[in-house]
Amino acid sequence: MNMKFKSLLCVLVVCSISLLWGSDSKPNIVLILSDDQTWTDYGFMGHDVIRTPHLDRLAEESVLYPRGYVPTPLCRPSLMSLATGHYAKDHGVTGNDPTPRLAARGSPEAIGLAKELITNIDRFDTLPEILVSNGYLTHQSGKWWEGNHTRGGFTHGMTEGQPGGRTRHGDKGLVIGRDGLEPIYDFIQEAGDQEKPFYLWYAPFLPHTPHNPPQRLLSYYEKMGLDPAVAKYYAMCEWFDETCGELIGHLEEQGLRENTIIYYVCDNGWIQKSADTDVPEGWFTSFAPKSKQSVYDGGIRTPIMFSWPGVIEPDIRGDLVSSIDTFPTVLSAAGIDVPDGLPGLDLWSSVQSGLSIRRDTIFGDCYAHDIPDLDDPEAGLMYLWCIQDRWKLILTYDGEVNRYKVVHPRKDPIQLFDIVSDPHETRNLADQYRQVAARLKERIEDWYPVTQRRLVSGK
Repeated sequence: MNMKFKSLLCVLVVCSISLLWGSDSKPNIVLILSDDQTWTDYGFMGHDVIRTPHLDRLAEESVLYPRGYVPTPLCRPSLMSLATGHYAKDHGVTGNDPTPRLAARGSPEAIGLAKELITNIDRFDTLPEILVSNGYLTHQSGKWWEGNHTRGGFTHGMTEGQPGGRTRHGDKGLVIGRDGLEPIYDFIQEAGDQEKPFYLWYAPFLPHTPHNPPQRLLSYYEKMGLDPAVAKYYAMCEWFDETCGELIGHLEEQGLRENTIIYYVCDNGWIQKSADTDVPEGWFTSFAPKSKQSVYDGGIRTPIMFSWPGVIEPDIRGDLVSSIDTFPTVLSAAGIDVPDGLPGLDLWSSVQSGLSIRRDTIFGDCYAHDIPDLDDPEAGLMYLWCIQDRWKLILTYDGEVNRYKVVHPRKDPIQLFDIVSDPHETRNLADQYRQVAARLKERIEDWYPVTQRRLVSGK
């Protein structure tokens, strides 16, 4: 080999490495966030009726954690944890709204409180902000509670966050999925034109109420003779799946899928109430007990998955993981330094290597839907929980609850479940396994040293 050829070869190798590892080679990142869907309600999780072919395929192409959890079973605090990487006890958005006890809903005073609440997003560097500082364009669509999308650090987005409008869930962002994906397609095109990597927050208002699926999907479930409410919910799950297929298909058509990380999680669970559902007197919600707003698995468990073709080897892992882990994991996967002080684990090395995660316990905190004190998270504290191996402990506190008292009877101060043999948490074993309960109670109290609230008095 002559020297001129060797020199040319070296230049080509250096250029190839530069292109591969330079700033322009950062992976695109897509969050797919389901809204109000129980951990059982996917084909890949074993549901024998609901059709989710596109998410089933994504699961087959991912490292899938079937034992995933969110710290809190309510959409707004759950989304804030995804955006900031912190628990509700730390980011301060513990519920969906300031309590109407402080100000009548819709009043100028209530709007003022709502404006004050969204300032909590300023306390931390959000995931989009960190990505933007590393050369990304970022786009928000769907659910977003914290005012205008720019408050979260998104360079592009749909939610305007105008006070007095339909801002509670995400105003104009909520049409994504239900009315197509054109804003997302336009954003991806713009990122390509600028030759920049992109981050996409795809959080459609699906399968969330209103349950108004297309008839072409609903008919399939109606023919089964299901309760009408259940049929609509099942069709909504399929509709959400269909939009995920459209999004992933677009990435493939544009030649972007091979350099795109997709991670999936649901914000909180939902069990659809039917005519046969046993509910307490005065129950008024369309979800069943032990689902949304509850820290039973029906409210906090979710599959979590990470997919990157050619980089992540598909697998199913038995580790306990939390949505709090996605923040550091995504940054690490993109080759970006993870900030100090995050409570979640960086799962990236485990995702790649297949080695077990070095963690034995995950934690969560749950508060009233209506926030009684914007400066004091403990004021609305209802539950703290942890899971260690097969054991799950729930501590129940006396925080203030406003409009949803019937949803939170709070009769048992301490509940212990073997969620491997009893995944629907029907048998409280706290009295039978007192040492286990005491050990886990101590773990929770070390994690969150409650100073003002007390355990409820019991039955």
